[in-house]
Amino acid sequence: MVDGSVSESGLPIRPAYGPDDLAGFDPSVQLGKPGGYPYTRGVYASMYTGRPWTMRQYAGFGTAKESNERYHRLVEAGTGGLSVAFDLPTQMGYDSDEPIAHGEVGKVGVAIDSIDDMRVLFHDLPLDEVSTSMTINAPGSVLLLLYQLVAEEQGIPASKLTGTIQNDVLKEYIARGTYIYPPKESLRLVSDVFAYCHKEIPRWNTISISGYHMAEAGATPVQEIAFTLSNAIAYVRAAQEAGLAVDDFAPRLSFFFVARTTLLEEVAKFRAARRIWARIMRDDFEAQNPKSQMLRFHTQTAGVQLTAQQPEVNLVRVALQGLGAVLGGTQSLHTNSYDEAIALPTEKAARLALRTQQVIAYETDVTKTVDPFAGSYAVEAMTDEIEAAAVELINHVEDLGGAVRAIEMGFQKSEIERSAYQVALEIDSHERTVVGVNRFVLDVEEPYEPLRVDPQIEPDQVARLAALRADRDSDAVTAALDDLRAAAAGADNVLYPMKEALRLRATGGDIAHALRDVWGTYVPRDAF
Repeated sequence: MVDGSVSESGLPIRPAYGPDDLAGFDPSVQLGKPGGYPYTRGVYASMYTGRPWTMRQYAGFGTAKESNERYHRLVEAGTGGLSVAFDLPTQMGYDSDEPIAHGEVGKVGVAIDSIDDMRVLFHDLPLDEVSTSMTINAPGSVLLLLYQLVAEEQGIPASKLTGTIQNDVLKEYIARGTYIYPPKESLRLVSDVFAYCHKEIPRWNTISISGYHMAEAGATPVQEIAFTLSNAIAYVRAAQEAGLAVDDFAPRLSFFFVARTTLLEEVAKFRAARRIWARIMRDDFEAQNPKSQMLRFHTQTAGVQLTAQQPEVNLVRVALQGLGAVLGGTQSLHTNSYDEAIALPTEKAARLALRTQQVIAYETDVTKTVDPFAGSYAVEAMTDEIEAAAVELINHVEDLGGAVRAIEMGFQKSEIERSAYQVALEIDSHERTVVGVNRFVLDVEEPYEPLRVDPQIEPDQVARLAALRADRDSDAVTAALDDLRAAAAGADNVLYPMKEALRLRATGGDIAHALRDVWGTYVPRDAF
């Protein structure tokens, strides 16, 4: 926030708020009751008074074995949900032994090439008791099916599995870049996941429509929710065009937002997003099931606001960000480790991040009442203002032809880059204070020893792949991949032949290349 007068979204913040700021405000219309339309006050009537949010910790690095050991320690420390980070080759649909993967294996997450790796990753973990979130997009279907196969081997039916695959490829074209296929084919794959999970894994959240990465790229809170909900509209339309009824898949849609240190605006942002989505689903898509109208979301604290300078100060930032997410009504939360601006988090840093959530849940009074900011002159006014600005931006995307057409034109990416540039200028000019960076700096930073990834991971993973290819039934894998290509070229759900190929030990790269053969790859156009 700049000088305390303008919000992150560029909206004015008044020194004092009063009744005049809520002229025409009708609580029965704009708020409703907790757990009731339009869900401004939360998607559940009791919210945290019954139980706290799901506490997730994002982890995954190096080998599947190392990550499995970290997960066991997190479960023992009290985390109720696992959140898996995958390395870049896995995210891009490449195997660890492909030339393009060289130097990236196991670096930003765990390397998963086949069902063999997935067995190790989730060895001896109670998959029917924990909720698992997997941050994977273009190959989201592959990782979901591997998870299902491993659970079945453990005797756990798919009906008992709970969790989420991110599976939000549209934001990849906008802010992240780990796309594989063109938008139309990517939407086809998302729709197939919706249909498959409705029938086979009914408790699974089929997509986590993400504003987080757009925020990390520089999106304002208004842009974050506007572009996220525009993408969500595109997913709903694609599923309907594939023949799915809205109330058959919409209850399993979930969202993923950031929590910044600007606590009041973040609380207002979450409340506005719920209200907008409820109205879109009820009025535009005629969803009848109340669960289809509920915007349920996971939150991660803002990695982009963490600093490598004086990293311990990030503990304070993360605590404030986490508090904002809770006051805004999140369903699950990941709190970043204080050292993530430097390297992968150490085990101690990850434990402290989890303890931050536990302090908020068990040592404060914010879980004792639902939506404590309801009726606040400031927060209600901010909620209305963010809602109005976000709806205006959503309508502009619609005027351009919808989210996919706007992406192809480079509109969202251009708008986010403009916002990010403005923030950079404000930091450079000291108009925006970043503690430890442009004010309250130290002459000499204290030494810090980051977690380092063993360089032996890549050759070990390559060797595992060589052994897998020598041991598997190559003819059966080839036939299964041909079946996958045939489904991709036609109208059949591709997840069924994909699952069979993975069961036969096809790799993630095998699957992605088979689909590339049919669908091609995406090449970005010039910016808007």
